[in-house]
Amino acid sequence: MEFVSSVALLLRAGLLLLLVAHVRPSVSGCDGQLYEARINNLCSKKFHLDMGRLDSDLWCSWPETIEIYEELTNCTYQVALKMACFWPNRVVDSFFMQIHRSYFHHCALTGRLLHEPPIGILVPFIGVSVLITLLMTAVVVWRSKRTQGML
Repeated sequence: MEFVSSVALLLRAGLLLLLVAHVRPSVSGCDGQLYEARINNLCSKKFHLDMGRLDSDLWCSWPETIEIYEELTNCTYQVALKMACFWPNRVVDSFFMQIHRSYFHHCALTGRLLHEPPIGILVPFIGVSVLITLLMTAVVVWRSKRTQGML
């Protein structure tokens, strides 16, 4: 009899735990639409102003934009804390995807501007390639002339 009552007690406790675990995330207090509106009004506006002050040619330069980008990230985090929202979340992900589509879509994956290497690096690579090609061509021509005379 004691065994049956302890099993029933364990089952009730397990059901109560499942119920609480299931209800808890929906009672978190985060309103996704309000959070999205707030980060658009507070964070996005300042980011757009700061990026507008920066020459668009420098948008892909990480040293020039890192501070602005960190402020934007911190702003979305602080708003999430104040509103009892998890961070990062789906709203933040789509927010940053839109920011990247607007400002960083043409940047290299490394975040650095693409440019030609210095001439001091290019010349040796090009020069050695040309010399090897000429040398191999001369060896082939010389060798083909030598074998013709042996036949």
